[in-house]
Parts: sequence; C-alpha cells; structure tokens
Amino acid sequence: MNNIARFRTFVQALTRLVERHGADEAEMLSQGETLLRGIVTQDDWLPDAFAVPSSDSYRQYLLYCDPLERFSVVSFVWQPGQRTPVHDHTVWGLVGVMRGEELCEEYSTALKPTGRHLVKPGQVDRVSPRIGDIHVVSNATQDRTAVSIHVYGANIGAVRRHTFDPATGASKEFVSGYTNATIPNLWDRSRELSR
Repeated sequence: MNNIARFRTFVQALTRLVERHGADEAEMLSQGETLLRGIVTQDDWLPDAFAVPSSDSYRQYLLYCDPLERFSVVSFVWQPGQRTPVHDHTVWGLVGVMRGEELCEEYSTALKPTGRHLVKPGQVDRVSPRIGDIHVVSNATQDRTAVSIHVYGANIGAVRRHTFDPATGASKEFVSGYTNATIPNLWDRSRELSR
C-alpha cells in the first residue's frame, strides 16, 4: 500500500475542518464522517506495518496526531474473536471500517445494553458523550482480520478514559496508548516528486 498521498490529503482536510468547526461537534461528526468514508473506501494507502494483527489482542496504531492534539487518526486491527472491554471515549469519535466487519454493542450510562449493529466496509459509526459513548467493539468475522480507521477529537492514546464491569458497573480508569512507536511519514514527497 503506497498511496500515502491519499492519507496526507485526508489529514490536511481534517485539519481544515478542525480549524473551521472544531468547537461544533455536530459539524465535526457530519463532515468528518464524509471525509472518513472517502478514505476507508480506498484501500490503497494504509502502510502494511499499521495493519499487522496479533494473536494476543487487537492492535491500536497511531497514524497521525494533530500537533495541537485536536484530533488523532488510528488504525485498529482485529483478529477473529478479538474485542474491546466495555469502555468510553470522553471525546467525539468516528469509526470507519476498511476491511472485514465490526460489531458494535452499545450501552447506556447506566451500563444497560441499548443496541447492537454491524459496521461493514465503507460504513462509518459515530461516538461521543452527547450521542452515546459506551460500547464494546469486536471483529464480526470468523475467518479474517478486520481493519478500521478511527478519528477522535483528541490524542486518544493519551486521554484518561474508563472501562466498565458490565456485571457490577464498576469503572476503572485507563489510558490506552498505542501499539506502535513510529508513525507513517506523510511529509517525505521525494518518491512522488522523482517520477
């Protein structure tokens, strides 16, 4: 996957969107969904190193973080059967499935199940404290790796969030961090310019 220019254009568009509408969550979700749908339907840009699964757990790779931490872009990679705990985000977020399918199981703030839905390739799901922020996400396929691209309204790997015990409602604070120690180099245009 070598079309990093597509991802660079996406990051630039997100930056302009945050500059215009960063304080307006509804606009960020609406216009951000359109941008994210545009990139998850083009499976030619994600570097292979940021789509590597693990048998231990799902992977969360940082692809880009805005210098002012107004948004971050992350790839999630899931083997069959892998799932998150029940968790929240505390910021707005968009989840676009690029490969495979994901199952989202939603909960109320009282930790009562409120619904579940499948997110298929090219579809985008929304989360935020305002519209629903607590869920479990899993790979919905039995035979292949799923990859989704997430955009959050903060540096999500550094945000204090919570997991929840669905039986007791007890919460536990966590900071997710990221699987990778490096990020894609969006700014080296030497190969593009030498053509």
